[in-house]
Amino acid sequence: MTSSLLLFFALALPAASADQSNNPHQDVIVWPYGMPPAGIAHKEDFGNHILSISHREKDGRAELHQTKVDVMIVQSGEATLVYGGQVIDPQPTAPNEIQRSGIKGGSRIEVKAGDVIHIPTGIPHQFFLAPGKQITYMLVKSSIRPIKIAENSRSNIAPKHVSNMCLTCLMVRIQ
Repeated sequence: MTSSLLLFFALALPAASADQSNNPHQDVIVWPYGMPPAGIAHKEDFGNHILSISHREKDGRAELHQTKVDVMIVQSGEATLVYGGQVIDPQPTAPNEIQRSGIKGGSRIEVKAGDVIHIPTGIPHQFFLAPGKQITYMLVKSSIRPIKIAENSRSNIAPKHVSNMCLTCLMVRIQ
């Protein structure tokens, strides 16, 4: 199924131009049609956040990020999201990352295309898929560390440093 989905994207969507040579702001990235120009497996790492596309055709593992926030925008499909509770027999898989096979005592919610999901740091979460179902979502993974607001920004945020506990949830009113 994954290979047929990738083939669908390759054939159904016009070629996305990754040419940034005429872009005066090389840090501005555009993913035409919600797909990274370098392919579905590509991750854009901006230092304080990462953009990627995730596709699942089977249940995921229980995850807990100690220093990262997950924001997911469901593009297609449906799944059951279990969140909260405790990771059963937690095992570190990378610095500040814990995974395992399940969650004990979490809450369940059905998610589908168009839903936006925010998972704060320290909250276990796991996707479950019914047989024959799939889910594809854009993932913004944001680190918890100070970010600097540009000196020439016309934002009304003071001081010049803020914590991006959820970079995508920070709303700035431009004057």
